[in-house]
Amino acid sequence: MSAPATTIEDAIQAALATVDDPEIRKPITELGMVKGFTVTAGKVTVELLLTVAGCPLRDKLTTDITAALTRIPGIDAVDIDFGVMTEEQRKALQVQLRGGGESSEPVIPFAQPGSKTRVYAVASGKGGVGKSSVTVNLAASLAKRGLSVGVVDADIYGHSVPRMLGVDGRPTRVEEMIMPPQSHGVKVISIGMFTSGNAAVVWRGPMLHRALQQFLADVFWGDLDVLLLDLPPGTGDVAISLAQLLPNAEILVVTTPQAAAAEVAERAGAIALQTHQRLVGVVENMSWLEMPDGSRMEVFGSGGGQQVADSLTKTVGASVPLLGQIPLDTRVREAGDAGTPIVLADPSAPAALALDAVADRLAVRRESLVGKPLGLMVTTKR
Repeated sequence: MSAPATTIEDAIQAALATVDDPEIRKPITELGMVKGFTVTAGKVTVELLLTVAGCPLRDKLTTDITAALTRIPGIDAVDIDFGVMTEEQRKALQVQLRGGGESSEPVIPFAQPGSKTRVYAVASGKGGVGKSSVTVNLAASLAKRGLSVGVVDADIYGHSVPRMLGVDGRPTRVEEMIMPPQSHGVKVISIGMFTSGNAAVVWRGPMLHRALQQFLADVFWGDLDVLLLDLPPGTGDVAISLAQLLPNAEILVVTTPQAAAAEVAERAGAIALQTHQRLVGVVENMSWLEMPDGSRMEVFGSGGGQQVADSLTKTVGASVPLLGQIPLDTRVREAGDAGTPIVLADPSAPAALALDAVADRLAVRRESLVGKPLGLMVTTKR
């Protein structure tokens, strides 16, 4: 327990230490953003250094600093004098955030030994099965449990995650680092944040690989509990790049109950045999439509999800469970278009409850015992 503040200056310093930068999510005092402050007749003037001149969350900083300082007895007014970090200060901040030497190259933190981040790659055999809807709802569901969650919109050609999470801001760059926008407690990065309007992305494989690498290494994600990647349909360049960049990623396959869709989904999941990645499970989306009389209409047939789970279990030789069945519900689409996932907009809806149940299973970490001491003692019989 820290000692109580003994002077008004100590109290101000302690209050400023409770204010986090909205993008970096670390105290502004720790980031070197507070150049200094003065106190005159109950008024505090704070000299604050922004990372960039056009900081999009300047008003948020003003509100948070004012609220923290006016809670101090005797402080009646707060004035903030904004400045901008020098190039040297930004470089020092970049080194501090990366935790490495100034000359070190950006690394993918989630691929490093000892990383505690659970990485789930959400895949599908074909488009139109609701993979992105499942991704954003799982992200929002995990975040509302208090977990630190990030989403990479790796579907470069068909990016849709920003709209579904209600993200309309652009990333902020600090030197060579990118600060991802946040929405509903989820950090998000997408190629759509770097294109003009609704422009199409026309890239070949090497450019896709580089984009994914930058999303993982150049973006400052902080300490994430869970990272989800919304992959493009099929088993193309991005799936191969993911296996190279994040070999520890676990694959979550999304399908519909339709037999034809299930067959394609099996191929998407079977790529784990070649990439040596773990299949965490299968989610069946649009499983049925609940009718007013309580009956269910199986619009896309039935059994596809279990078929995929059983087939992949046999193929990889390990259990691949059916994690959940998500009912067909127009509110899922409406919530996605509005930018608030259904698990937040209407948490009591059957689809929301089913998605929350899948998130519950993903929130439990399974750690490998390879290379870890088990605390066992060997004894010999006499």
